[in-house]
Amino acid sequence: MGVASEPAAGPAREEPVQLRRLLPVGEPATALQIADELEAAGARQPPPTRPYVIVNMISTADGRASIGGRSGPLGGPADHELFHALRTVVDAVMVGAGTVRTERYGRIIREEWRRRLRRERGRDEEALACVVSGRMALPADLPLLADPLARVAIITASQASLTGALAQLEYVRAERHGLLDLPRALAELHERFEVRSLLCEGGPHLNAHLLAAGLVDELLLTLSPKLAGGDPMSGESLRIIAGPELDAPVALQLRAVLEHGSQLFLRYGVCA
Repeated sequence: MGVASEPAAGPAREEPVQLRRLLPVGEPATALQIADELEAAGARQPPPTRPYVIVNMISTADGRASIGGRSGPLGGPADHELFHALRTVVDAVMVGAGTVRTERYGRIIREEWRRRLRRERGRDEEALACVVSGRMALPADLPLLADPLARVAIITASQASLTGALAQLEYVRAERHGLLDLPRALAELHERFEVRSLLCEGGPHLNAHLLAAGLVDELLLTLSPKLAGGDPMSGESLRIIAGPELDAPVALQLRAVLEHGSQLFLRYGVCA
């Protein structure tokens, strides 16, 4: 899994980390300020029939999206703050079922001060968790599904339903020729749930499907100052996208570079 790492929630709000702006040059910024800038970009140029989609990922300097099957060892304080700040400003968070299982996802908005901030901004206090699951292979005891306060939309091509989950569940069933129709699913999130901004946290296979379908607007890539090695062909050495080669390389446009503790935060626009 290659999502920017998910730390344990702390009991109190700490002094925010300041990230140095390298490009364009400017005053240091907090993670929440960076997240607000990303969300504002989508508000200025919203796609007409789907959410504005931001993919947030982390990798080592040699391209590994996980170590030991998890992304946690790649992260740092600034990455952790940005991970949660992005969740604070968007309408929904999308993640693949494999990532949910591996990382043991829990409630999307954990701290009360973040929920309060969302209310003050006119949003639901809990971001909609959008779990993409082709086979509905989701155990009901996952923390996210066991929390009655969690709002979860299962995006699937299946007609099956989960049993035993306590979360507030909805289903987005989007099937085309027996496969999941992601463009249709995002259009339904936009129309039915009023999702205008969507943060995708991976994993690599979901990222590849979104990119192949032309559904990604921005990529926020954290480069961890680590080298991990490993065979890129093995399942233990996934990159931030995985699966078949894309029909054509996706062009990116660099929009910003930030730094903290030798971590680089690269913001790219995804070219149509």
